[in-house]
Amino acid sequence: MSLTSIYLGLGSNIDRERNLTAGLEALTGFLQDIRCSPVFESLPVGIKSGNFFNFVVAARTELSLHELDRRLKEIEADNGRYAPGRKGLPLDIDVLLFGDRVGNFDGLVLPRPEVLKNAFVLWPLALLAPEVRHPGDGRTFAELWESASIPQTLWPASFSWHGEELTPPALLQAFPPLSL
Repeated sequence: MSLTSIYLGLGSNIDRERNLTAGLEALTGFLQDIRCSPVFESLPVGIKSGNFFNFVVAARTELSLHELDRRLKEIEADNGRYAPGRKGLPLDIDVLLFGDRVGNFDGLVLPRPEVLKNAFVLWPLALLAPEVRHPGDGRTFAELWESASIPQTLWPASFSWHGEELTPPALLQAFPPLSL
């Protein structure tokens, strides 16, 4: 079976480092060539909660879209996403792009509409895959970020995985955290 390039959005607002690291570790079990964007901290959008950490993962997979989505839901469940009485969002993993697919695939819309609506998705995508073209829009993610006007508050956040800092120091210095 051939490999499909995919992009996933990961986010958490509860025990963020632990849950996101657990998510990444689980992904290494069935994805190949994993690369991560810088991590961003953002104010919550649409819910009252603590701040989120969000980033994007690029990888390749042999899995079908349906099987990939099923496995992502299992990882979310294993990390408390669907626990009764949970407060906040321990781990969210969304398929943003699956190859160049465009359309509704059994309720999973691709490319995921949030790519163009949320700065905490588009900015990391633009940094991780600046020359990749949005399958529906046709512009590169760098072009989309440059022309975006999304009223959300976010900034780069320090985050390490396997001893490597995902967010470059220069980015952290260029966009210091907000004093709220």
